[in-house]
Amino acid sequence: MGISSSQVRQDFFSFGGNGLQGYGYDVEYLHQEIRSILGLDTAHSMIIIGAGSLGHALAKHTNFAKSGFNITAIFDIKSELLGEKINDLEIRHLDSLPEFVSKNRVDIATLTVPENCAGEVAKFVIELGIKALWNFSPVEIITPEDVLIENIHIIDSLIVLGYNLKEIQT
Repeated sequence: MGISSSQVRQDFFSFGGNGLQGYGYDVEYLHQEIRSILGLDTAHSMIIIGAGSLGHALAKHTNFAKSGFNITAIFDIKSELLGEKINDLEIRHLDSLPEFVSKNRVDIATLTVPENCAGEVAKFVIELGIKALWNFSPVEIITPEDVLIENIHIIDSLIVLGYNLKEIQT
């Protein structure tokens, strides 16, 4: 990563990770502190809206729970998907989301919906009081200041990879 050992020691020191000369650092303590700094010491409830191919893939991903992001429900509007189960979670109709939110804590709404409805779905979940959106739809969604959003544009990552590939081949 191009970071010197001196910089790592300074960073560890800034949150109390003082190593002992000849012994190094208490790795378990450092793990706990880093998790705390990143907000990973608290579990987050996450829903997925859009149970198509990408929604399915995200719902099947096992590392979310290991990092404290627990998928608690999956929603869609397509009748052929309703009732299907992904990792023991039944796909529910989007119309049932207000009732679900009233009975369950939802920290993050993951949007894997087509771009023509992404803005409308985002507005809907924000009106329900959800304060964090993870947007995989291919459109930039702007939210109010009190709502966090992470817009994921897969093509951007692919373009960066293509550029870097070109650079190492020349």
